Amino acid sequence: METDRGVEGNIPAQRPASRQPRLEPMVGLEWSQAIELPRIVAGAGKPSDIRRAWVHRAPEDQVLALYRATAAGGDVVPAPWWLRAVVAGELDSRESGFRVEDRIGQLLGRRPGWEYVPWAADGESGYWEFMPSERGAAGHRIPTTVLNTARHTGWIDVLPAHSGPTPNPIAVSGLAGLRARLGEFEAVR
Repeated sequence: METDRGVEGNIPAQRPASRQPRLEPMVGLEWSQAIELPRIVAGAGKPSDIRRAWVHRAPEDQVLALYRATAAGGDVVPAPWWLRAVVAGELDSRESGFRVEDRIGQLLGRRPGWEYVPWAADGESGYWEFMPSERGAAGHRIPTTVLNTARHTGWIDVLPAHSGPTPNPIAVSGLAGLRARLGEFEAVR
C-alpha cells in the first residue's frame, strides 16, 4: 500500500481510495490459463496424455461458463474442438469428445507410420501425422494429418500430404469413415 507522509513527515497517511489501483479479473487471461498445458506433454503419445489443463479437469459447467464469458465479445477464442461442439449443442459432453479422440488414438496408435503430435494450437487436442507421406517418393514436406474438428459431426478432418499451401480438409464420417479410408490416406508416400 502506498502512503504519503503526514504534516510532520513521520506519520503515514492513507491515500484516498480513489487513488489506489483497481484490479479487475481479465477473463481473457483467465481463459489462457485455463487451456495452458504443462510442459510435460511434449512426450505425449496419445490425446489422454495431454489432458492436464484446467479445461480438461474442472467441472464441465464451470468450463462452459468461462468459455462463454470469454467468447462473449465475439472474438475467436482458442479452445478444444470438443468444447466448441458442446457449446454449439452438437456434442453432448466433454467426455464424448474425449471418447472420440481416444478411439482415433486406439486405431492409429496400432498402425505403423502414425505419430501423435501433442503440440497443436492453443487449446487444441493434438493431431496425428502419417510420417511415410512426408519426404517420400511424392516429395511432400507436410505429412497427411488427422485432426479433430467441430466443423462437422463426423468430428474428423484429414489434411492430405502437401508441400504448398494447406489444402482444404477432407471431412471424414467418424471413426468408421476413417477406418474405411485409411488405405487411401496411407497410400500417399
